[in-house]
Amino acid sequence: MKIVQINTFPYKATGNIMLGIHRLLTEEGHDSYVVWGRGRDAENDHEIVIKDDLGVKLHGAYTRLTDRTGFASKPATRKLLAKLDEIQPDIVHLHNIHGYYINIELLFNYIRSKSIRVVWTLHDCWPVTGHCAYFDMVGCEKWKTGCHDCEQKGTYPASKLLDSSAWNWDRKWQLFSGLDITIVTPCVWLKRIINQSFLREYPIKVLYNGIDLDVFKPSYTSEKRRKYCPDDKAMVLGVASEWTERKGLNDFIRLAEKAPDIQFVVVGLTEEQVKRMPNSIVAIERTSNVQELVELYSVADVFLNPTYEDNFPTTNIEALACGTPIVVYDTGGCPEAVEIGNKTANRIVGTVVKKKSSSNDDVDSLVACLRQAAEGKQSKIAYCRKAAKAFDMHMRLKEYTSIYEEQRTAIEMRI
Repeated sequence: MKIVQINTFPYKATGNIMLGIHRLLTEEGHDSYVVWGRGRDAENDHEIVIKDDLGVKLHGAYTRLTDRTGFASKPATRKLLAKLDEIQPDIVHLHNIHGYYINIELLFNYIRSKSIRVVWTLHDCWPVTGHCAYFDMVGCEKWKTGCHDCEQKGTYPASKLLDSSAWNWDRKWQLFSGLDITIVTPCVWLKRIINQSFLREYPIKVLYNGIDLDVFKPSYTSEKRRKYCPDDKAMVLGVASEWTERKGLNDFIRLAEKAPDIQFVVVGLTEEQVKRMPNSIVAIERTSNVQELVELYSVADVFLNPTYEDNFPTTNIEALACGTPIVVYDTGGCPEAVEIGNKTANRIVGTVVKKKSSSNDDVDSLVACLRQAAEGKQSKIAYCRKAAKAFDMHMRLKEYTSIYEEQRTAIEMRI
């Protein structure tokens, strides 16, 4: 089969998933291609970059003025469609199609005109809303019947002037409907969301994200521990690729004020955010050094993920794979990672807590939970590692090949 995957980047969680599938398909003899909008250059003729730096900037400006993200980037998209004409794929596998790099109108009209089968892995809720990637923080349900008067117009993809949420929602509904699409969600939570949206006409499969257990594994060094936690304290780690408000950075600050006996370490901050962090928090900028991240996961006593809006964060399972128990908010698919992990390990290696309010009682209860989770870390490493095996990347990626085989059968029957 000829399969083309499309994503914004060749890195971060979504890019890693795309490239992992690509490697597996190539090993199994399929004619696999990957496409991205920006990031690194292509390394071979099966990697396609529709890079358009000016187009990305213009798309961003267009979004800020009109609130119509996804409806610019025509030159880059025409370049992509010309490549698809050359390849003649049996299946187009979509990942994130937002990010100021592609025109969804051109893309989906092309898919419709060519009757191409589509596998679409949804990494957030953007495809079914009129603006936002998530809506939990404002409790919005307008996406079910038709967006309008968006409360999150200023959030990504931010608009500074107009509110086009009603137009966006209606146009997405028209573009994304009536096609040959199989939806993949990385957790049951998102499947429930999609089943309440205009995409509910399509079959939906849940395939949990996976990680490379040969990379993410216990790697404790006393030197690294002393560097970030020199005192005899419990060490609580937080990791994110981008610490926006929804990721819970302010909760780390509040916790550090309430629990001086815990050393909080936060990774993934911008240079400006590092400057604003209190001295009680070890603040670390974003890192592309995976081994450094593995060592940080390994020396921590607890991994805390206080995200208020999310899908199925791989940071949770990366921490488990490095032998560290996790504490997560009841957000998106986070509870599912805990439930599956605890069941696989036959031991409590993860705890789910309610999202915090500003009350002191809420903060005190979370501090107590972190202290309890940090006890006896060494005795929990093997159980955490066992829990992570449920998310073995090789096992999870092979689930995609079964979807492709189903599509192959359908294609052959149609022929």
